[in-house]
Amino acid sequence: MLLDYITLIAAIGISTAGLSLMIFAAWLMAPKDSFLLTCSVGAALCGGGLLLYGFYVVNPRILVGVMAFSLLFGGMSMLIGAGYQFRTDRAPGWLVIYVALAANVVALPLLALGYTGIGFVPINLTMAALLAAVAVQYWGARAKAPVAVAGLCVLYSLVAASFLLCAVMLIRDGRLVLDGAPSNWAEDLSLLILVACVPAIGAVTLALNQARLARMHHETAMTDPLTGLLNRRALFDAYGERPLPERTAVLVFDIDRFKSINDQHGHSVGDRVILAFASALEAHGHGLSRAARLGGEEFALVKPAASAESALRLAEGVRQTFCTNVNLLAVEHLSCSASAGIAFSGTHGTSFENVLNEADKALYAAKNSGRDRVLSAEPRLAG
Repeated sequence: MLLDYITLIAAIGISTAGLSLMIFAAWLMAPKDSFLLTCSVGAALCGGGLLLYGFYVVNPRILVGVMAFSLLFGGMSMLIGAGYQFRTDRAPGWLVIYVALAANVVALPLLALGYTGIGFVPINLTMAALLAAVAVQYWGARAKAPVAVAGLCVLYSLVAASFLLCAVMLIRDGRLVLDGAPSNWAEDLSLLILVACVPAIGAVTLALNQARLARMHHETAMTDPLTGLLNRRALFDAYGERPLPERTAVLVFDIDRFKSINDQHGHSVGDRVILAFASALEAHGHGLSRAARLGGEEFALVKPAASAESALRLAEGVRQTFCTNVNLLAVEHLSCSASAGIAFSGTHGTSFENVLNEADKALYAAKNSGRDRVLSAEPRLAG
């Protein structure tokens, strides 16, 4: 029975080391995904700790046990750091150091003092807490890949629960010192859960990264790279396949004489003017509204449930905020204005494309009548 126990520990350690190599290889193919490197290092430390714990089981020397769990705590801290990196895209350096130090200080003193029975209680509780913390970090990023993140959190939570169960059994046993490593049905169950979950954690981690990459590529394809607004394709994907709800306003804006801004002040100033308009659009596009850069200096804002008067006020608000933003650029001899056209679903069509075309016509009417104004396809409204 002891041989089987040791064999299981060795198998889990080797499996974890193999998992580390697999994740490291994935990082080599995508070096920007730095959380994979952190995860790889964490898995390697955990694998080393498990293999060292196998030596403790064969010959329960306290120093070996302390070193084994110190490695495991370091590995778990790195896995928490990997989850933090995945969630925030920030380096986890000090977080990993603080967590590893705290885990060693809380969990290892009793074992180091020779309490090889009750001393495993804080060790198991700390392992459970660290694994739960890994799950919490990834859960905070569930919007990036909901299914994969949920699966990963379940796996880490199962392993955490198995360590918690081991701690409960040791508390019930109550012995301060054991002749060897803890051995009971909870320990056996924990090993079986590790055997099942370690490869699954590796597979789901790689799937999680692929899901995130796919999501990022999709967002990149749908986002204007300069302003961060939706692009034309994204706007048509959002509205192009179904009729617009009644009284949805489509507002189209164009920065007046933008070519002359580029010619006189350079394209870098032109980009700053584009960003100033995008900022004005975002400042007024609250709630269910969607703002997009259609291309060049042309923008659109889709506003549900809008009246003619509220749409006109919205367009004027965007234009005024844009002028304020341009003044804040403090570029000498730079003055900018914008024109806008407005159309409504129901009144000017039901499809997004038709309403957008009507708003475009109103925009060009505004530009042809002198620029720096708002015209609506509602003939009684102008600004």
